[in-house]
Amino acid sequence: MDKTTKTITSNKSKIGTRYMAGVAMLSALAFVLQYLEFPIPIMPGFVKFDFSDLPALLGAFAYGPLAGVLVEFIKNLLHCAVSQSATVGELSNFILGAVFAGTAGLIYKHKKTKKMAVTGALAGSLLMGIISFPSNLFIVYPFYRVAYSMDYPTIVGFYKAILPSVNELWQCLLIFNLPFTIAKGVISTVIAMLIYKPLSPILKGRNQ
Repeated sequence: MDKTTKTITSNKSKIGTRYMAGVAMLSALAFVLQYLEFPIPIMPGFVKFDFSDLPALLGAFAYGPLAGVLVEFIKNLLHCAVSQSATVGELSNFILGAVFAGTAGLIYKHKKTKKMAVTGALAGSLLMGIISFPSNLFIVYPFYRVAYSMDYPTIVGFYKAILPSVNELWQCLLIFNLPFTIAKGVISTVIAMLIYKPLSPILKGRNQ
């Protein structure tokens, strides 16, 4: 093996190690952030906000879209151990987070500029919000209805306390959950734009 080949092999090994270490670190951070959730006054009390998608977005920018999806997968896999929803909540969280980070990473990978990063993350936020509608309607809420013995009028009642004009679950999800999910992605996008540049040397290696 000549010197050039050895150098290429060594560089690939370093990149692979950095990739795995970065994904593991961001996954652990996302797992912790998933616990730091808080209620939003304009949403029912059981719908809470957290920043756990932010590390996945950073991973998608630093290492590519697959890394963002992996962070979401590992985060939710770890959270399954303490799941209060028989992993249904984690499944939905993974689907939405993977859509968000994966979309952002794919668009940013095409052209690595700040404008494309913002475009990708906002597109991911919008798509995540759209996917949240069928995800909640057909997966999450049917499970909660059975698991907690709550009929749909009871669930809708939590939303009616905020907006009396809603009468159907799909209306609640469209008016409340969909924009909330988009806003959650947008907030992660804003934070990512502020911190990604100073964090990039750490994520990618200080020599880059």
